[in-house]
Amino acid sequence: MLRYLPFLLVLALWIYAFIDCLNTPEEEVRGLPKVVWVIIILLFGEVLVGPIAWLVAGRRRHAPAGGSTPSEWHRSHRTQWIAPDDNPEFLHSLREENKKDESLLKDWEADLRRREEELKKREQGGEQA
Repeated sequence: MLRYLPFLLVLALWIYAFIDCLNTPEEEVRGLPKVVWVIIILLFGEVLVGPIAWLVAGRRRHAPAGGSTPSEWHRSHRTQWIAPDDNPEFLHSLREENKKDESLLKDWEADLRRREEELKKREQGGEQA
């Protein structure tokens, strides 16, 4: 299986470069027309010259969406991270959830007491007969 690995890696790179070239808009192709790049990838793909040439020189690569240097607004308006224990909104939401849970627990306890009383009444009624 390992003897096929180099062949599979070359094939994978060849297919990736070919599909990447086909999906790239014409405006983003550098150097040569898109059709010429497709031909180069297909003709020289087996020796990796075509796919590597496409990946290095054929397509205009964009900077990440966030960019390496944030805009002036982002640099001056950074959000300070606050630990949950120090965040008043988070603590308030915990208190609200706690109140809801306590009321639900009280309802369940009342329902349980009512059911236990009904069972006792049934048992006492059954013993008298």
